[in-house]
Amino acid sequence: MSTNNVGYNEQVGDAQPEVGQEAAPTTAPSTPAGFGLFSSDTKKNEDLKQMLESSKDSAKLDAMKRIVGMIARGKNASELFPAVVKNVASKNIEIKKLVYVYLMRYAEEQQDLALLSISTFQRALKDPNQLIRASALRVLSSIRVPIIVPIMMLAIKEASADLSPYVRKNAAHAIQKLYSLDPEQKEMLIEVIEKLLKDKSTLVAGSVVMAFEEVCPDRIDLIHKNYRKLCNLLVDVEEWGQVVIIHMLTRYTRTQFVSPWKEDGVQEEYSEKNFYETDDEHQERNQKVNKSYSMDPDHRLLLRNTKPLLQSRNAAVVMAVAQLYWHVAPISEAGVVAKSLVRLLRSNREVQYIVLQNIATMSIQRKGMFEPYLKSFYVRSTDPTMIKTLKLEILTSLANEANISTLLREFQTYVKSQDKQFAAATIQAIGRCATNISEVTDTCLNGLVCLLSNRDEIVVAESVVVIKKLLQTQPAHHGEIIKRMAKLLDSITVPVARSSILWLTGEYCERVPKIAPDVLRKMAKSFTAEDDLVKLQILNLGAKLYLTNSKQTKLLTQYILNLGKYDQSYDIRDRTRFIRQLIVPNEKSGALSKYAKKIFLAQKPAPVLESPFKDREHFQLGTLSHTLNMKANGYLELSNWPEIAPDPSVRNVEVIESAKEWTSILGKAKKEKPVEKFYSGSEDESDDSSSSSDSASESDSEQEKKEGGESSSADSSVSSSSEDESKRQSKSRRDSGDTEENKMKSKKVLSSSNSEYSSPEESSSDSSSETDSESGSELKKSVSACLPSKKEDKNLQEKRAPAKEVSLLDLDDFNPVSAPETVPSVTLLCPTSAADLEGLSLSSTSVIDVSTPVFVPMKTHELLHRMSGKGLAAYYHFSRQPCIYGDKMVSVQVTLSNTTEQKIENIHVGDKKLPSGMRMHMFNSIESLESGESVTTSMGIDFCDSTQAANFQLCTKDDQFNVNIQPPIGELLLPVTMSEKDFEREKGRLTGMNETSTTVTVAPQNSTRLIILQKVVNIANLGVVPSGDDNIHRFAAKTVHSGSLMLFTVELKEGSTARLIINTEKTVIGSILLRELKPVLSQG
Repeated sequence: MSTNNVGYNEQVGDAQPEVGQEAAPTTAPSTPAGFGLFSSDTKKNEDLKQMLESSKDSAKLDAMKRIVGMIARGKNASELFPAVVKNVASKNIEIKKLVYVYLMRYAEEQQDLALLSISTFQRALKDPNQLIRASALRVLSSIRVPIIVPIMMLAIKEASADLSPYVRKNAAHAIQKLYSLDPEQKEMLIEVIEKLLKDKSTLVAGSVVMAFEEVCPDRIDLIHKNYRKLCNLLVDVEEWGQVVIIHMLTRYTRTQFVSPWKEDGVQEEYSEKNFYETDDEHQERNQKVNKSYSMDPDHRLLLRNTKPLLQSRNAAVVMAVAQLYWHVAPISEAGVVAKSLVRLLRSNREVQYIVLQNIATMSIQRKGMFEPYLKSFYVRSTDPTMIKTLKLEILTSLANEANISTLLREFQTYVKSQDKQFAAATIQAIGRCATNISEVTDTCLNGLVCLLSNRDEIVVAESVVVIKKLLQTQPAHHGEIIKRMAKLLDSITVPVARSSILWLTGEYCERVPKIAPDVLRKMAKSFTAEDDLVKLQILNLGAKLYLTNSKQTKLLTQYILNLGKYDQSYDIRDRTRFIRQLIVPNEKSGALSKYAKKIFLAQKPAPVLESPFKDREHFQLGTLSHTLNMKANGYLELSNWPEIAPDPSVRNVEVIESAKEWTSILGKAKKEKPVEKFYSGSEDESDDSSSSSDSASESDSEQEKKEGGESSSADSSVSSSSEDESKRQSKSRRDSGDTEENKMKSKKVLSSSNSEYSSPEESSSDSSSETDSESGSELKKSVSACLPSKKEDKNLQEKRAPAKEVSLLDLDDFNPVSAPETVPSVTLLCPTSAADLEGLSLSSTSVIDVSTPVFVPMKTHELLHRMSGKGLAAYYHFSRQPCIYGDKMVSVQVTLSNTTEQKIENIHVGDKKLPSGMRMHMFNSIESLESGESVTTSMGIDFCDSTQAANFQLCTKDDQFNVNIQPPIGELLLPVTMSEKDFEREKGRLTGMNETSTTVTVAPQNSTRLIILQKVVNIANLGVVPSGDDNIHRFAAKTVHSGSLMLFTVELKEGSTARLIINTEKTVIGSILLRELKPVLSQG
């Protein structure tokens, strides 16, 4: 006991520093060690309670951080619930977030106390911060009390219409909790699910499909309209959402499309004429079967969009795609999953176990999938037994005439393993190979016989069992093997092996007439000490010898039967009575005894050695049921393929409706045009006559009233369509060059670029300092030219909005609208922007136009060095002009120079190795480039709003060079113009998770308006937004590929600090851009 006490005290002593980090000072030295541990915890919690009741937010925040840390380490903090729940109404957002994290963990345990704060949770559902709204909903759904079901239902309905996709995601999570609490709410929850399924945000998709699978998995009709959208969003959904969606779409596919496996042999199945079938019926049926299979485009869409996910880092996603291809893809295409599954074998042992189980099932039906990866399934010494056994199972399934010699050599090594369970499994595998491949049966049998002399008893016993099964398949010439096995009875003690030897001796006793009676004699001596399994076989052996060689064994058999008559086991006594009546004739014996020999010595069918995974194929791969080999709770079986595919038009409903909707919208806009022209004309007259600012403001207010009335009566889609039309109109005006202002700006930029670009050699590393100074001076000129003076800011802002509003509804540029032309316009909408605009009614129309760049930096990047290119040098720079090859492409100017003394011929772009989704428009082939000459050409690259490099080959007549173009983050933008009011409105929509900010210290010389603009537009292609405040500078742009807004604000604070804010849906681009702008604005 003393040693135990010392050890316990030492443990407590070691744990003290960790407690000290979170708790008050430890107990007094006089306190016993065992009691000290608990008193320390008590004191620690008292300290936390005091901090939570403090009036200082800093103390409360520190306490909550420590409590959440305790929860993260698995410690129980439930007794702090009353103290924590008091702070649920704190005005400090950080404290409130941590309180909600705590409540989500303990609300279910402390339901009564949580109910006291339910009014606070309801108020929090209206909080402007999306994280607070979502947390409140999560806590509310964690209170498992039936009385608040109506409140939860109302909260879920409101949250499902929230502007934040994060809140809508949590609404989908709450649906499952509410359904488990009250299944009677199913119909109302299905309505919410149907609404959320239409959500176009990738954040919501996975969660709502999970709710669908939990609440109403049989309502396939809800998926029809959203099938294509889910397929297209799949790549961008979070990983666990991808798993759920793929499993759901697997079930959907099995009900909506015909089998893609029909082409693989169904014709032979039905080619034979039935007995009662007429020739006409037979011919008609064969014609139906022989029709060539053509895959439904929607079926192909699913397979095409899931294939890239085989490269996912998440093993569950790869496994989900693998089971999808296994169950719904044509057999010829299912092989693509093999390589990805083999890649997962490098993961931890738990992942390996599940993946190998699924591969074991696959390899039984389609061996060819995994034959190229045979060596990947070789067993390693470090593998646990469960992994070894599964790999052995797969190797056995993949065995064929070509690779059996290699596998048998591998198996010989496994038999010597120290893991006896694995060695026994290897011997069984050798037996299966011998049964399945007749060419190696004798070889395997001889090898197993050699193992009979092994020192390890378990190996010998397993060999005996397997030999017994093999001899049943071909017993004719194996008397010697039976003799050898009979000799082992003296040494083998494993009951299964002893019973197998006895069964073989009795079954083939006529082939070993001298040995069989002697075996029975030995067994009679040890009968009472044998296992029940062995006793039963001794009785069988005696009966068979009595019937075939009664002269030698009659008395011996009667002796054994007498021993069995008084055995302790019921089974032995029953078997003894049965055999005695059957083989020993007497007056009471019936007619059955005449057939005793035929009963005992009847020819037995040879055992079939099958894989234990063969009976799992009816379960869906990757499910718990498949792993356990039994139907788990909640398992949904895959339905059989339909004979005739259901109507595919049900999946077209959404596109047709949206096309009609857009047609009606454009029609309405055309009718309203004269009214708008009347107001816009009056405003133009008032501007021309130089009226006072009062009259201008009055006309503006009238305009806003008019527009407010229209927008309130119109649908939300009208506002989104008008914005889309304004973008297209501004693009057409920009291309035609109607506005004089745009012409003047473009002339300035082009003149500066021409003068700077006339000599490309100046951009080399030797003259980089000159180029930087020249570009800096050009930048100042262009910025000052584009920057309005402070006096003109307000006038420009007042004038710009009405002028743009005139062009918004000026639809003369459009052709008469027809249905086929409106469908493509719908697809031009980015899914994320359409999702965010959904449900919004704007009080006034936002005017956001793409403008010409404020400044075009002439910094060049090296594409190909003259040494690497064998005299061909290549440089590229970004012109910041709209690309002529496509709206979503970035324009890149490439300069090619010949530094050799010979002519270079046929310069062109060769093979392209572009990331998924990226597109590139090549420049035209250059026939020849004379010595010392340079030529400039243009390319268009769609970088898909990412900074991934576009890799391709730059080729000449004789050589190929691997090159790449990597865009700076600022070149993935197009500048836009908007009013300050529109800027603030758009910024208000892009808050919360869409906002990234940081604080920097600005040097005094960098705090002027001109310098800030100069530094910002040098880094990024941003447009300048007029500002009425000298300390706030606004910039706006949109991404080239998706058209998502990028709003950048510089707020100058006191003490030479500035706050940089970026608002955008593309949070990754926003954070990278902020990281690049931060050092530029903070440096001297």
